[in-house]
Amino acid sequence: MKFVPSLRTATTVAGLGLVAMALMAGVASAQDAAAAAPTPPVPNKGDTAWLLISSALVLMMSIPGLALFYGGLVRTKNMLSVLTQVMAIVALVGVVWVVYGYSLSFTEGSGSLNPFVGGFSRAFLMGMTPDSTAATFSNGVVVPELAYMVFQMTFAMITPALIVGAFAERMKFSAVLLFVLFWVTLIYFPIAHSVWYWAGPDAIADAAKALAAATDDAAKKAAQDALDAVNANAGYNFQAGALDFAGGTVVHINAGIAGLVGALMLGKRIGYGKEIMAPHSLTMTMIGASLLWVGWFGFNAGSNLEANGVTALAFVNTMVATAAAAISWLFCEWGAKGKPSLLGMATGAVAGLVAVTPASGFAGPMGSLVLGLLVSPACLFFVSTVKNKFGYDDALDVFGVHCVGGIIGAIATGILVAPYLGGTGLTDYAAKPGSASPGDYVMATQVWIQIKTVLFTLIWSGVGSAILYKVVDVLVGLRVSTDAEREGLDLAEHGERAYNY
Repeated sequence: MKFVPSLRTATTVAGLGLVAMALMAGVASAQDAAAAAPTPPVPNKGDTAWLLISSALVLMMSIPGLALFYGGLVRTKNMLSVLTQVMAIVALVGVVWVVYGYSLSFTEGSGSLNPFVGGFSRAFLMGMTPDSTAATFSNGVVVPELAYMVFQMTFAMITPALIVGAFAERMKFSAVLLFVLFWVTLIYFPIAHSVWYWAGPDAIADAAKALAAATDDAAKKAAQDALDAVNANAGYNFQAGALDFAGGTVVHINAGIAGLVGALMLGKRIGYGKEIMAPHSLTMTMIGASLLWVGWFGFNAGSNLEANGVTALAFVNTMVATAAAAISWLFCEWGAKGKPSLLGMATGAVAGLVAVTPASGFAGPMGSLVLGLLVSPACLFFVSTVKNKFGYDDALDVFGVHCVGGIIGAIATGILVAPYLGGTGLTDYAAKPGSASPGDYVMATQVWIQIKTVLFTLIWSGVGSAILYKVVDVLVGLRVSTDAEREGLDLAEHGERAYNY
């Protein structure tokens, strides 16, 4: 018998055909939309690996590097106290960083506060997953936000640890921890946000592209407003054009001036200027300085966030400036005092590292060489002549090396970035990909921007630190008792000794 389809069957078949056609059209439309939508950038495995290695290198700068460098410079009875202070600060700041420090430093703040401090959108690392990404300094290049967060964490850890060298051998441990908690919250996080926070190169390039594509006045105004909003979504000093590749202002000037204020407010150590207070182990100091030098490659070269030619430039500049500063201090001291010293060479190496930090990704190798040669005699003058003249007890020369070296490096960055001096020039992020735009660089203008950023940091950290020291003094007292200081902080504060013979 021949099959004759019914009307109902025919209708069903036709309906299914229409559904199939609709589904096919929907799939084709989705494919077209997917093809039109830009593919989000994926982190490069090499960049990610380098950033994580750099984070470990910077942690090594704090513990054991800085701890041993400082520990060797104090007297035997205070060695353990310095080690304890440095390690406790690193741990404390690590906890604070993930709770709210990263968010205050590197997220968008609210309204008029945004140029100075971020918000709480990333408090407790809220919303951050292994798939979250952070911008670098290249268009279309990102890194895992977790890697960026932990890299910046190590900077926050070491900066307040630098301060303890100024008031070593006389401050209560409880006061140290309380001061650091207040200081990173009210001083470090705002300055880090002010100097380093921005929307990223892609946001600027996309907004500039939209402005260029606008055809009528209304569209142009809307696009210009959008570009202005992107440019305004940055820290105060970043908007001003400040250059600080790896922390000349954020880390070294910031900590150095806080250290000087602390040394002045606590007063001199008992017997200062009357008793011998020689370093108890220059062996430890040399080991610490060497670890600092090695770790600093992560500090400076890691700050490029990528593994490319600029990373190599920062690496080379770090090597060259440090070597030049070490040998410069050695010969300056040799000529002035008649003998070359290991302590002088180690201190010179640190001064060179400090000075090249803000310039490391902007200067050329020969510019970095000159910077290293010049920073040592300047710092030597401050840690000897100036300190003796004014009589302040900056125990481990935090101000003379970190603040003075940081100021020299920060201002010199405005000079050494010049393309005709071998520098990289200023990057035009409105172009895609961003590239150096020699015509945008004017040395006098950039140097003045650098000076204003230095002054901003000195005032914010200097005045703010003075207030915080006073608050801590009222709450728990800053200084240990006379008996405790004479006995040594190892036993008096911690009930243990660094050495048991």
